[in-house]
Amino acid sequence: MKFHRIIKAELPVIIFKEGKKFVAYSPALDLSTCASTFEQARKRFAEAVDIFFQEILEMGTLEDVLKECGWQKISKPREQWIPPHIIAQVQQEIKIPVASQKR
Repeated sequence: MKFHRIIKAELPVIIFKEGKKFVAYSPALDLSTCASTFEQARKRFAEAVDIFFQEILEMGTLEDVLKECGWQKISKPREQWIPPHIIAQVQQEIKIPVASQKR
């Protein structure tokens, strides 16, 4: 498939450690990947984004998918898509119920 133009956007990506792996996740696309190093996770995430967009473009679902992920399409000064903005990332205390162990 041939594309006539590219629209650039700033994408929020959260990178965290899960065990020995680094996980790169973007809530703006609900997309993640993991790797053994921080830099490798960033590189793999960029590759995953490329594949993600190739697939939704080939399926003809770009607008539907981006709208579902909370993106906004604006037309002025030029047509572009704006991803949702992360306002804050906080640590929230939660309570996790744990079943009692029978002896």
